[in-house]
Amino acid sequence: MTFAQVMLIGLLLDVGLGWSSALFRRLSHPVVWIGSLISALEARLNKGGARRRLATGLLTVMLVLLVSVCPAVLVTVVLGKGWAAVLVLGVLAWPLIAVRSMYEHVAAVRDPLLAGDPPAARHALSMIVGRDPSALDDAGISRAALESLAENTSDGIVAPLFWGVVAGLPGIVAYKAINTMDSMIGHRNDRYEHFGKVAARLDDLVNLVPARLTSLVFALAANGFWRSLRVVSQDAARHRSPNAGWPEAALAGGLGVRLSGPRVYGDRVAQEPWVNEGAADPEARDISRGLALYVRAMFLCGAVLTGLAIL
Repeated sequence: MTFAQVMLIGLLLDVGLGWSSALFRRLSHPVVWIGSLISALEARLNKGGARRRLATGLLTVMLVLLVSVCPAVLVTVVLGKGWAAVLVLGVLAWPLIAVRSMYEHVAAVRDPLLAGDPPAARHALSMIVGRDPSALDDAGISRAALESLAENTSDGIVAPLFWGVVAGLPGIVAYKAINTMDSMIGHRNDRYEHFGKVAARLDDLVNLVPARLTSLVFALAANGFWRSLRVVSQDAARHRSPNAGWPEAALAGGLGVRLSGPRVYGDRVAQEPWVNEGAADPEARDISRGLALYVRAMFLCGAVLTGLAIL
């Protein structure tokens, strides 16, 4: 048994079946289970001064990883080797890979925008971004959808597969636990600045390699490989995130549009630099082009996994 075989099974199951609403109603989702644990620990431990919050934040990270990863290690050891183990572990990895749902969520933004219904597009966008999209025009909606596609391809697909290939089911579970902690408590505000600092830094660390791999996969899947790489070399390091700028710049270059730029958070305007400045703003049809590029990128990921599984 190889971990690449396990991840290939999980990837194929997700592409073919996804994680349907019926499954969610019956079983919920592993990320929801992890999130419930994080919420319970945060409510109990996120108190006191800065040093205390930093310490309890570290304790939270350790407890969440312990509770999440130990069952995955135990299952892997008990199953041993052989095709039965590959199949079972692949099924368990399946809900932690988000190829199908990523496409569906971004398409849900594109479709009403193409139909001339920006309010419905903004509502669909609010499901996949953390900021308020109510004031966004069509170009802003398109930018936000493509930015989410780029960042979540790295966080939701390439990174889980990467850590799954490296360390099997424990690897993909550990990554999803870290990424979920970052999304819930890794914010720079009064409540989480200190408590979530360890989670945020750990998430930056585990995404260093996957984010750069995602940019390469996007560039290979784009119609303009060298243009995509040129934008990555120019703009990835200027992004507010040490990792998100890589896939975002590759997608912007591959599509020939500009992304990021100034954005509104509540009553504050963040003067973020443009990615691929000078290019045109994206439109709804560019979301379709982005999704087509995404599909080609996923075929590349599948081909690489197949090669690793055979070898």
